[in-house]
Amino acid sequence: MTSLALDSPAAVAVAEEASVSALLRCCVREIAGPRGQVRHEAPYVLLRLAGTRLRARAHGGLALRFTGRPEWLENGSWQPLSADLLVRLVEAELGEDEGNDEFAAQVAASRDALATLIAARREVAPPADPWLASEQALVLGHPFHPSPKARGGEGWLRYAPEAHASFPLRLLGVRDDVLAGAGDAGALDELGQAPPGYSLLPAHPWQLELLAADLAAPLADGRLIDLGDGSRMAVPTSSVRTVYEPLIDRCLKFSLDVRITNCVRKNSWYELAGAVELSRRLEPVFLGLASAFPGTRWLPEPGYRSAELGTRLLEGLGVIVRMSPWSVCRPGVTPLLSGALAAGRQGAGAVPGDVPGPADPPAVGPVPGPVPGGAPAVAAWPVADPVRWWRAYVERVAPPVLDAYLGHGVVLEPHLQNVLIGVDAEGLPVEAVFRDLEGTKLVAGRHDLSGLPGRVAEALTYDAASGWNRVVYCLVVNHLTEIAASLAGTGSTRRLWAVAREVLAEYAASRGWPRPLSDLLSGASLPAKANLSVRWARSADRSAGYVTVANPLAGP
Repeated sequence: MTSLALDSPAAVAVAEEASVSALLRCCVREIAGPRGQVRHEAPYVLLRLAGTRLRARAHGGLALRFTGRPEWLENGSWQPLSADLLVRLVEAELGEDEGNDEFAAQVAASRDALATLIAARREVAPPADPWLASEQALVLGHPFHPSPKARGGEGWLRYAPEAHASFPLRLLGVRDDVLAGAGDAGALDELGQAPPGYSLLPAHPWQLELLAADLAAPLADGRLIDLGDGSRMAVPTSSVRTVYEPLIDRCLKFSLDVRITNCVRKNSWYELAGAVELSRRLEPVFLGLASAFPGTRWLPEPGYRSAELGTRLLEGLGVIVRMSPWSVCRPGVTPLLSGALAAGRQGAGAVPGDVPGPADPPAVGPVPGPVPGGAPAVAAWPVADPVRWWRAYVERVAPPVLDAYLGHGVVLEPHLQNVLIGVDAEGLPVEAVFRDLEGTKLVAGRHDLSGLPGRVAEALTYDAASGWNRVVYCLVVNHLTEIAASLAGTGSTRRLWAVAREVLAEYAASRGWPRPLSDLLSGASLPAKANLSVRWARSADRSAGYVTVANPLAGP
């Protein structure tokens, strides 16, 4: 932990509480629940882990929000539960089959990183752009991940979106005989001036540090040249490795050879090619979705650029060009990250127990200052009419996702970091913007992929069952449950789910009640991604399985 965090006891305390809550949610969902060791006695959820009784005041339904500190029973007395004790209980419970000597360190590192981020963000003002402010608001990270702020590498803080970072990109010149790319990446040429015989390639400065040894030879022999820093400050978005470059109004998705939560975040060669291929194939799909569901938007990834210097540098220097949300939202509409809305009523810049500071806006969105297109700065919280707001939200997000799968054989990945909600001047949802083609897949057998390289085609497809599981998990379990919990506060989400059921039933009727939707609305159990299990097994994120959870859409 840096001295910045150590100098802030409040940040350390918030990080500890958040770490306990995240790991405890995982334990309820993935360990105690499937083993029949969870029961609900309002206002508590009670569970048993490694023979120890635990409890927490809970609300928010499936989102499992906690009020106050979770506790454990010691000699007949309830005591505050620490992250270290909870880790030991997890190790005792899961270690019977196979141990994991990395797990405790990962949880501790995530907690320390969170404390550092909380302390650091008090010192720097957020972006004036309400969309970018929302991108940098995911302070606590994934609520159902055992180490949501685990971050590899050194010097990460100066590139952290949660700390309101901004920095100039590094510009490289790639000699034209080793230039790699596909699609339309011409916007990159507007970032600066490359000498004759070279093309511009922006690079993430952190990635250049990580690749320094591999870059020495091509920089020495002229295949690459260092053109210095870009002229504008790029702003990292919620994924850390994707930044917004204001000079060209584009988002740029870089490789970072570090582990962030579950994965090393690099653009594999087949993902570079796949992004361009998917953008081409999805254009008519989204034209159809926008016609059927007005307000549906997406962010194409029309091209990528890299250097043909072996696989490591091809992937390591690869950058995917993505359109910005301001370029697709209509005038007067402000895009906000769904994950920031789900983070709670405290809004951008605040975390539970954190004292609001002058550097933070009072809520997600209402940040003073000019924004692209003259869009108004709007407040997303509080909501005057939660039911009306929620109905509009579900109508914007859910039907196009379901129709993409059922009508087009396209698996969108609408988790909270992949969806932006466009709100009007009243803060009412009027558009949904879907992004990040890495998780978007085509249903096998419904698309002709015969002309693609085998590895690209493989990476672009899911079988029908896997695709449906991914859609339902991301849309309902990861996304709508968290938005509903934040909207309801400590109150009941029951009325909100009744409204969501009405919206989905209306859509199902328009499609003739296909079997997947009939099962969903009849109360079939839902798949929830097992983040704790995949971390414990030290497996790749793509190997993550699911556990079943209760379905809040079940009818009376």
